[in-house]
Amino acid sequence: MLQAVVVRPGSIEVRDVPVPSVQGSMVLIEVRNIGICGSDMHVFHGEHIYKEYPVILGHEVSGEVRETGDGVTGIESGDRVIVRPQVTCGNCYNCRHGNYNICSDLKVVGFHVPGAAGEYLLVPQENVIPIPGTMSFEEGAMVEPLAVAVHALRKCGDVGGKKVLVLGAGPIGNLVAQVARAKGAEAVMITDRSRFKLEKASDCGVTYPVNILTDNIEKTIVSEFGPDKADVILECVGIEDTVEQAIELARGGTDIIIVGVPGEKFHLDISLVQNLELKLIGTLMYKEEDFGDAIRFIDEDRVELKKLVTDRFPFSEYAEAYRYIDDKGDCTMKVQIYFEGKE
Repeated sequence: MLQAVVVRPGSIEVRDVPVPSVQGSMVLIEVRNIGICGSDMHVFHGEHIYKEYPVILGHEVSGEVRETGDGVTGIESGDRVIVRPQVTCGNCYNCRHGNYNICSDLKVVGFHVPGAAGEYLLVPQENVIPIPGTMSFEEGAMVEPLAVAVHALRKCGDVGGKKVLVLGAGPIGNLVAQVARAKGAEAVMITDRSRFKLEKASDCGVTYPVNILTDNIEKTIVSEFGPDKADVILECVGIEDTVEQAIELARGGTDIIIVGVPGEKFHLDISLVQNLELKLIGTLMYKEEDFGDAIRFIDEDRVELKKLVTDRFPFSEYAEAYRYIDDKGDCTMKVQIYFEGKE
């Protein structure tokens, strides 16, 4: 089978390797669609905290089951599936208490163990999630990032009737805003400096897109949300400036959910966090129930995904897709890889 490998930062090779053998509780998936994530780009550039190469990327994936091991039940050849890409120890405190997404020995498919950048992917049955037959493989490959958004909103509690501020209109920020709306938020505002991303947010039904380069965000929040401002703020960029901005924009007692993945350490003045009794809440990845909600939101047409997939590349152009994102990143949202003739 063909497999794309990041052999070192900036260099991708396509290799012909054996199809993995299937035993026990393992499931062999014929890959159909692969989404390229911002974290994948960080690995490609050598900027991710995971530094060991070679790396087989790909954790946003959909496909069709081709073979199952003797110990697999409830999954059959031909099933349309996606993958929850978490490999956990099952023994640490968090695993024992159901918080396996923050396992003390967490490994991720596509980073620490081989990912989906190939014709076939072998994973344990516990990581395989069926999708409805009505769901396209392209939509299936969007369930994982949507589950990130679902989990982030779960950390907010009930957002029904609340006013939600999302900082950052990239793919995750866009999906966070959409999930907030799907969960009944009264109003959702999203900010960015990219007109393209804000237009995408508007196309996806986000009511208040705000360009921080041209609009006074604090005045806009008051004019659109009222003097009580936002009930919850979700930071979806992962840089120090936007975390500081979230703190400065918050009213007393506000929850701030840190969704964006930082690329470096922050140096924050937390005096406002103390003085206003703010809560800075981290969110990491997802749990299986978040995938269930994400699938339901797609199945019920409560989120817009097609407009988020801005570019598609065949697997034969896998490396070109990464270079394209480097060249055109400001005009891309979600880029997907597909296998020709397999949809």
